[in-house]
Amino acid sequence: MSDVPNNFNIVVRPHGWEFAASPAQTLLEAARAAGIVLPSSCRNGTCRTCMCLMQGGTVKYKMEWPGLSREEKGEGYILPCVASAESDLVLDVPAAMRSVP
Repeated sequence: MSDVPNNFNIVVRPHGWEFAASPAQTLLEAARAAGIVLPSSCRNGTCRTCMCLMQGGTVKYKMEWPGLSREEKGEGYILPCVASAESDLVLDVPAAMRSVP
């Protein structure tokens, strides 16, 4: 039996929105499934449109080194288009929006 949870809770600040993300999906995919639109463009970790500040938690990347500098990673910036949750997260994404049904 695995100790890895099926989903992690993601909080989007400053809005206070929350969504669930499984370790198998990117944060961008999980947010969209929950009706939250995070800024994005390329969806492969190179354009940096989705870059946001992670204020708590840990992520893993689908690639060895996404388009962030060592300093940006050290400051807590992540790329949700290629990052998956490894724990509950708090993300600072002022440009996030709710999708229109």
